[in-house]
Amino acid sequence: MRGRARRKCHGRRARGALVLLTGVMPVVAGCGIAPTDAREVAKPPTVQVPPPSKTIYLLKDGRLTKEPADVESDTVESLLTALFAASTQPLQDGRDTALRGFTLEGIKDSLNPIRRDEVQLPRTSTLTVIVKGEGTLSRPAKAQIVCTAQQEAAFEQVKIVHRYENRPSTVEGRFICGDLK
Repeated sequence: MRGRARRKCHGRRARGALVLLTGVMPVVAGCGIAPTDAREVAKPPTVQVPPPSKTIYLLKDGRLTKEPADVESDTVESLLTALFAASTQPLQDGRDTALRGFTLEGIKDSLNPIRRDEVQLPRTSTLTVIVKGEGTLSRPAKAQIVCTAQQEAAFEQVKIVHRYENRPSTVEGRFICGDLK
């Protein structure tokens, strides 16, 4: 008998709690704030990124000037390839280049560093441009390379490595366009 009384007691408590919750829930749910639809007060903030540049830096009257490049893509490598290709062609309208006699051997960037012995090398924002030629790279030549490369905003500086035919390579230095203009 005692077990039956306990069950009845538990049953009454459970029903009482259920009645209490059913009565309280509508009061809590209706807390006095009416739902509304979202209203657009102003446009959301956006960032406008300028289109990639398809220009290279040549010289006109001894000064750097931006000129359109005939390239299919706007990658740094294609722009630098176009820059060095211009040094093998006759230029018009007073345009010139200080890169005659030099060729682009390649580029290396450190934005996505490789892993060596399972250790990731540090990420930096330096582009290394490897140039081959026997002459001396003049300041205008370096400016053409660096300013063309730095149109890609990811690169804070450009390192120029000069390879020679019969002697060791030299590092010309690390440059930013503003210092060479």
